[in-house]
Amino acid sequence: MNLFYQPNIAETASEIIFAKEESRHIHKVLRKQQGDILYITNGTGTLFTTEITSSNPKNCKANVIKVAVQEQMPYQLHMAVAPTKLNDRFEWFLEKATEIGITEITPIICDHSERKVIKKERYEKIIISAMKQSLSCFLPKLNDPISFSDFMVLPHGENFKGIAHCESEGIKGKLKNSIVPNTTNLLLIGPEGDFSTKEIELANSMGFNQISLGNRRLRTETAAIVACSTLAVLN
Repeated sequence: MNLFYQPNIAETASEIIFAKEESRHIHKVLRKQQGDILYITNGTGTLFTTEITSSNPKNCKANVIKVAVQEQMPYQLHMAVAPTKLNDRFEWFLEKATEIGITEITPIICDHSERKVIKKERYEKIIISAMKQSLSCFLPKLNDPISFSDFMVLPHGENFKGIAHCESEGIKGKLKNSIVPNTTNLLLIGPEGDFSTKEIELANSMGFNQISLGNRRLRTETAAIVACSTLAVLN
């Protein structure tokens, strides 16, 4: 099954017209012909089953024959993660987190961040590709990068808010023991140099719980994936 992404499709649509790039992929690469079935999502949970009425490399068309709504995850996960120094490591996180299950991603720029500029358009393409590969009909939201201090003052209404860090001071609970299933969650993952003491203190003052992901020191992207996986298992 190949899943295609068309963000502007209304649930009442009866015909879908593909852009040139996707038309070429359908016709040239997948070799789909008139009468073949295609599956399409708008990224907000709707799955369209369509039948190709016209297949050519410039303009493919398909009629909608069935519309279904995919069940959402029983929980929500918003992760604020510092971009890694090596860009491919952060891209790997985006791909795997989308496959495992994540609702929202915010790149945060911290005191110890070595990367402060991101390629949002490229990141969005990676997330879309991972959504399609995993046959999910829900596209995670990717926010613009923001400084840690500015992120802290935004309103956060999640049921659980946690910050994972490596400092030994303070009481930290294990993530798996802190999460309540079927709730909304916000987790903070810092850069290679960890969150600064000032940032940890600020998070504590804003109601964030100090959490541990285990006894081993993890890379930023590994810590983020461990957190994603933990919530997926618990739910």
